Amino acid sequence: MKIGYYQFNPEFGNVENNIEKMTKALESVHADLIVLPELATSGYLFTNKEEPRSLAEKFPGILSKEFLRLSEKTGTSYVVGFPEYAEEGVYNSAALITPEGIQYIYRKTHLFFEEKKYFLPGKEYKIVDVKGYKIGILICFDHMFPEAARTLALKGAQVICHPSNLVLPEYGQLTTRVRALENRVFWILANRIGTEERGGSKLVYTGESQILSPKGEIINRAGAEEESVFVTEIDPEEAADKKVTEFNNIFEDRRPEIYTL
Repeated sequence: MKIGYYQFNPEFGNVENNIEKMTKALESVHADLIVLPELATSGYLFTNKEEPRSLAEKFPGILSKEFLRLSEKTGTSYVVGFPEYAEEGVYNSAALITPEGIQYIYRKTHLFFEEKKYFLPGKEYKIVDVKGYKIGILICFDHMFPEAARTLALKGAQVICHPSNLVLPEYGQLTTRVRALENRVFWILANRIGTEERGGSKLVYTGESQILSPKGEIINRAGAEEESVFVTEIDPEEAADKKVTEFNNIFEDRRPEIYTL
């Protein structure tokens, strides 16, 4: 299975330009699965509640249309972050778009900092199929909650896709190595780069997107400031091996009956 990421710097508020930039960068890249950053269509640093709503997409829309066209052309499936419009509010979401259509939309369950002012939290973790392999999705701050990744792993995930807008240096790059290791799964962290400065606030994004093995090894890591497309080949079946030693299995050794408060 060929997996990869696209790390870039979205322009705040320019949805059409961001979508065009992503699709142009990926139109000659062929893989089975490519992950893009969190809120890749809109940018991240909102200053009022109207901004995420005005930049949100109600599926089907321009994002789904352009990425479906791209997916049909390249044969690649994409996980891309965007603000999702719903009647009850706006979600920080990521869509899995394949040549067959929109397969799944994950809504971020753990909202970070001022995201709580603008977004509603999601309520589920689900496994989806890509080319016969089991894929899970988390978004950015979800990485700080081991229960999230463990839930996907227990449901059978072989690859976890992780669109992000990380701003805390080294945190996400470190914790995702641990999550891959403790769950024995492949991990695709697709972070963004650049700086956003709006309304008296400033955020610097940490880049360093990475692909991790089920042993927590760094297969590839991008630079902190470079736009980068990377694709590599993996064997997702390696994620089936949950052994630490000949006597220890990370799932079979669990003691859920005593994990109570």
